[in-house]
Amino acid sequence: MRKNLITLTITIAFVLGGCSSSSNDMSTDKVGMSNSSNVLLYPSPLQDHAPQFDKIRPTDYLPAFREGIRRHDEELASIINNPSATDFENTISAMESSGAALNHVSRVFFALSSLMSNDEMQKIQQTITPELSNHGDNIYLNQKLFSRVEAVYQHRSALKGEQKRLTEIYYNNFLRAGAKLSAAEQAKIRSINASLAKDTAEFSNNILESFKEDVILVKDKSKLDGLSADEISSLAAAAKSAGKTGYMITLVNTTRQPILAQLTNRDLRKQIWQASSTRGMSNNGPLALKIARLRAEKAALLGYSSWAAYAVADQMAKKPSAVFDILDALVPKAVAKADSEAQDIQAEMAKEGVTFELQPWDWAFYAEKVRKEKYNLDESQIKPYFEFNRVLQDGLFYAMNKLYGIEIKPRPDLPVWNDDVLAFEVFNKDSSSVGIFYLDPYARPGKSGGAWMDELVTQSGLMGNKPVVYNALNIPKPSAGNPTLMTFDEVSTMFHEFGHAVHGLFSQVKYPSIAGTATARDFVEFPSQFNEDWDINPEVISHYAKHYQTGKPIPASLLDKILKSHKFNQGHDTTEYLAAAILDMEWHSVGANTQISNVEEFEHKVLAKHGIDYAAVPPRYKTSYFSHSFSGGYSAGYYAYLWTEVLAADAFSYMDRTGGLSLENGDKFREAILSKGNSQDLMQDYINFTGGEPNIDNLLIRRGLTE
Repeated sequence: MRKNLITLTITIAFVLGGCSSSSNDMSTDKVGMSNSSNVLLYPSPLQDHAPQFDKIRPTDYLPAFREGIRRHDEELASIINNPSATDFENTISAMESSGAALNHVSRVFFALSSLMSNDEMQKIQQTITPELSNHGDNIYLNQKLFSRVEAVYQHRSALKGEQKRLTEIYYNNFLRAGAKLSAAEQAKIRSINASLAKDTAEFSNNILESFKEDVILVKDKSKLDGLSADEISSLAAAAKSAGKTGYMITLVNTTRQPILAQLTNRDLRKQIWQASSTRGMSNNGPLALKIARLRAEKAALLGYSSWAAYAVADQMAKKPSAVFDILDALVPKAVAKADSEAQDIQAEMAKEGVTFELQPWDWAFYAEKVRKEKYNLDESQIKPYFEFNRVLQDGLFYAMNKLYGIEIKPRPDLPVWNDDVLAFEVFNKDSSSVGIFYLDPYARPGKSGGAWMDELVTQSGLMGNKPVVYNALNIPKPSAGNPTLMTFDEVSTMFHEFGHAVHGLFSQVKYPSIAGTATARDFVEFPSQFNEDWDINPEVISHYAKHYQTGKPIPASLLDKILKSHKFNQGHDTTEYLAAAILDMEWHSVGANTQISNVEEFEHKVLAKHGIDYAAVPPRYKTSYFSHSFSGGYSAGYYAYLWTEVLAADAFSYMDRTGGLSLENGDKFREAILSKGNSQDLMQDYINFTGGEPNIDNLLIRRGLTE
């Protein structure tokens, strides 16, 4: 989650990489001419400073970035050279107020580079990422600036609340950047950061390219048996738009592909799975090896045994051993459940006279048959009751109104980045405005896979800013004239991401660096996973699950089957997640001198070490397309989804015991958790809500791993 400029630059420095010398290929005169009409360099006149997406030109980005860096340098120089005695206001608070122009262009560009990337955007990213990382290093390795921060830190006992918390975070960020290293060590850090900036950006761009290149083109329509006519039509339209003849299947950024649950043609299923599981190995495999080695070297310079030790030190987990403890504790339960599921699948295959051994490309297809047999439930029966607009308005927005009293109203007057994007304004129950929310629902070329939330404007009492946030989903867009019918997984994802959205929207913090979603990685997924469970709340699901043609409520018998099947296949799902989380931690637990030459051998070795090298259930992400780990903000942090699910399951159980879906419960959760950002101790926030620390029991129940 990107925050204000100070946090953004260190995020780039630590996540994308680091620094290199800025290579400005534009003359001062040309930059000046561009800046005079560059909307990215001025506060947006729209409500809550929502970006003017209709006025931004691709040629605006580089001039805006470079002018933003120049302005920020001037502002930081004023702080460093302030002759007054160093204090919180003229140092920490002043840094919080600095960099507005650079923060604005960074937020817009990095949002759109994920939402609608193209060759031009990728070139801009490759150009500007090293310059931004260099700017970050210039901040956090500036000894004069660090001396001022350290002076405030040494007198932090005189500070209270947010001021003390923010000072401690700033001081820790400077230390973790290498502020106390020798000049030679800092030079080495800069060199490593420069390489990481380039390599992680390349890793990310390779994944984006794979969505265009790693496609499966089917010529024979009969091979698509199992898909609906509308789905086949969509594949034909995709092929046509790409200038191809036939039916084009594109991959999502996970190992398992949703389409495998429907296709009856085993050879095609195998072809899709192999394309998915091996993609990127030739280019991203070597990059992953290099990124892991460079991170280990950087961690060693900063005094840590591994990048995992460095990455986890300022999280709730604190130590890698705490992470491995929870992952390893769940592996036997997950694998045992997956084994049981595999036996059910093999029995179903045997009934059909199938003699081949269960393979990864078979699992989803036959698991769906088992689900139909066990629950008499067919996905084609379900989807007509989950039409997109009804799920959104009568499901998600209804639940949020019941829980928080908010109203979410369309704002079609606000410009958007794509015609499919929906803009809304969120209002409190007293009709006061909370902020702006955008929803980008559909998959399209140039859009990153998966689903996410980010902030375009972060809430800040200091700056007087209300939040502007967005959710991105990747629901397949139906052919023209047809409704968007969602799978139940897509419904859950919509609820999940809006949990992040309310975390950003409900923030009530003064300083932007600790507002909204700017929390530890192993806390930030808590509100989103907590919000997921409202999709199966009986009152909520009965309100939105209505047939898209007749409007009739979902039959009670079918709803009962959905609720009972909610934990179906959780052994598989938990196993594939744990395998990915372990891969991430093991890649970043290697020492600086460890030599790894073969990515796939390393994967098998470390998974076997943890008892989870399960051939039929591969990791959710393999190394070569593991964007969370190698190009996103979750290096040695993918475990956070499980860590926070412990919090979410425990908190939801607590709420269920104390009245469930009610304004009283919602107001309490909003005040204790969603409004606080990172302004105080995160575990204390949790304790303030439930009255105690969480335990793992409710997670096991939530995932169906215990009876």
